[in-house]
Amino acid sequence: VQVVESGGGLVQPGGSLRLSCAASGSFFSINVMGWYRQAPGKQRELVAEITTVGSSNYADSVKGRFTISRDNARNTVSLQMNSLKPSDTAVYYCNANVKVTMFRNLTPYWGQGTQVTVSS
Repeated sequence: VQVVESGGGLVQPGGSLRLSCAASGSFFSINVMGWYRQAPGKQRELVAEITTVGSSNYADSVKGRFTISRDNARNTVSLQMNSLKPSDTAVYYCNANVKVTMFRNLTPYWGQGTQVTVSS
């Protein structure tokens, strides 16, 4: 299973970015998909996650500014980030909880991370 992110970069405060992530390989199903971030000197934290039926959960710090969405047919998840702040600067990681076979437990897979920098 491979998880690959794209879409990071440098943006000014108040700007927008869209992150995308695709899971590929051989597996039975994907359960929750989500985005985490890790700023320098801090622990990795949940940004947003979404279930297969579209129920989503957000960190308080991004509610009202970020929107997570997924395409189950394409095994993709996206994060639309608006009104970005310098405090959003971090490496963003995509997470996919995968059932490799019908009889195996869920296993978390992570992307390599994409840098988001919010600065003037």
